[in-house]
Amino acid sequence: MTHDGVTSIDLDDWQALRRHLMKHADSLQSDKALLEALGLQPRQRHLIDFGPAALAKLEQRAMKDIDVRRQLELTAKANFDAQSETHALILSLLEARNHADLARRLNEETRKRFGLISAVIALEDTAPVPLGWKTLDYGGVDYIVGEDGLSLLGPEGVCRVLFEDDVRRVKSAAVLRTAMWREGRPGLVAFGSSDDEGFTADMGAELVAFVARVVERVADRWPVLG
Repeated sequence: MTHDGVTSIDLDDWQALRRHLMKHADSLQSDKALLEALGLQPRQRHLIDFGPAALAKLEQRAMKDIDVRRQLELTAKANFDAQSETHALILSLLEARNHADLARRLNEETRKRFGLISAVIALEDTAPVPLGWKTLDYGGVDYIVGEDGLSLLGPEGVCRVLFEDDVRRVKSAAVLRTAMWREGRPGLVAFGSSDDEGFTADMGAELVAFVARVVERVADRWPVLG
């Protein structure tokens, strides 16, 4: 569009504006203030390099990728550490000399290795209960984890009958159903944490369930004396 012999540009017409910039590319490259405003800067005669604004975006993206990778690495390390500590716990349980020693080792090892408040073994009072184990009333297992429940994770698992005086410090718990000896006497293995998020309902119970199965097998070594 021409007005009084001067050609003007329709700024709403991108193609016209682009043709104008291409036509005056040399002038654009020599205008340092404009290039800095656009986040660009000249490096060589025919090369436009990324300026501070563009570099900041690239750096931000790179840092985000680093954060994601670091989080994955920390998660993998935490899983590896948990498996290693669980392996050491199992070896200690296998060295137990009797039922009382088994309960003592479970409690001490989980407190030392996982920072828990307490770990207990409980058994319904349908026959003698080993020394050092908690005693539950008949039907107590179903009452705590539910008639069809195999495990209960979260604050709902915190109860005085399992943790006694420690219950005031326990904020969340993992409670696993057990079946002891050939007669399958109903019982529980419970772990108490001082952290509200230590055990949650959406958390997998595989690791603590594995420990509970080991407790069952080790306890089967000795008869329960009346």
